[in-house]
Amino acid sequence: MINVELLKKISEIPGAPGFEKPIRDYILEQVKPLVDEVYLDSMGSVVALKKGSSDKKVMVAAHMDEISFIVTHIDDEGFVRFHTLGGFDPKTLTAQRVIIHGTEDVVGVMGSKPVHIMTSDERNKAPLTKDYFIDTGYSVEELKKIVHVGAPITRERELIEMGDCVNGKSLDNRVSVFILIETLKALQGKEIPYDLYGVFTVQEEVGLRGAINAAGHINPDFGFGLDVTIAFDVPGAQAHEMVTRLGKGAAIKIMDGSTISDYRMVEYLKQLADQHKIKWQAEILPKGGTDTAGLQRFGKNGSIAGAISIPLRHIHQVIEMAHKEDINDCINLLTVAIENLDQYDWSF
Repeated sequence: MINVELLKKISEIPGAPGFEKPIRDYILEQVKPLVDEVYLDSMGSVVALKKGSSDKKVMVAAHMDEISFIVTHIDDEGFVRFHTLGGFDPKTLTAQRVIIHGTEDVVGVMGSKPVHIMTSDERNKAPLTKDYFIDTGYSVEELKKIVHVGAPITRERELIEMGDCVNGKSLDNRVSVFILIETLKALQGKEIPYDLYGVFTVQEEVGLRGAINAAGHINPDFGFGLDVTIAFDVPGAQAHEMVTRLGKGAAIKIMDGSTISDYRMVEYLKQLADQHKIKWQAEILPKGGTDTAGLQRFGKNGSIAGAISIPLRHIHQVIEMAHKEDINDCINLLTVAIENLDQYDWSF
């Protein structure tokens, strides 16, 4: 149904916010044969341009960075302290492997105080990121030869298939990178109405920075955010808390913490999904934002913007899970949305 091997590769390549070069290089390799022009903007976002039959512009944004860490200190015993790049659920860090990207990659493990010697108060409180350190097994002298303050740190996890799902690190937002690449493949040889700017943005996890910059120089007429959303369809969840559910189709964003999608775009996506028999579900995310905000408000003229979201369990944890059918539905919906933009009445 989907190219799991490609998704696995995209998921596992490192790319911390501000340090996206490894994943950027792979994206460039993948998209160059698919479009008319590829360039990097001033912040390092990849802009893949497929020309349309008129001069209007549509921008699709899928951020390539992943929640990560950065080295802030190496103590006299060789233990590494760090700062987060993006939001983490600290309780999921215990005993997890990470990779410090110094002059060479160094594998480490997240360490913390053993439960056996915690006080009762310590055992009963939720852990904080400052309670953790990284143990590499190196002496301080050896470590400082290859790791420096400012080195990025990413999670060490492979992507695997689990039932009807895929499970691995950084599906937020590498699954969207995959979807945008597969959409560009689906559009090969087809005429589209407007110039398509497929933008693989940087630094979303620390404030939508790449999308804001890209929208500023592209100035799109239409914008599609492409990102994950919460699927809290698990034991103990109440129906109103779930946001979305795995296997129920592409999520059409109505709003999130940074954007109220243009109601015209919401209706357009709903109608197309129904017309093409693509499963979809509505998304209202009370907190958290996506590149959709950058698309909507930071071009010179603003844009008619909305988003296609991919339901994701265990979001912003060490591993994340998406349903293969939902991923396929998102590819199909984005493809027809780009192809039919000139067939809809966009008047208020």
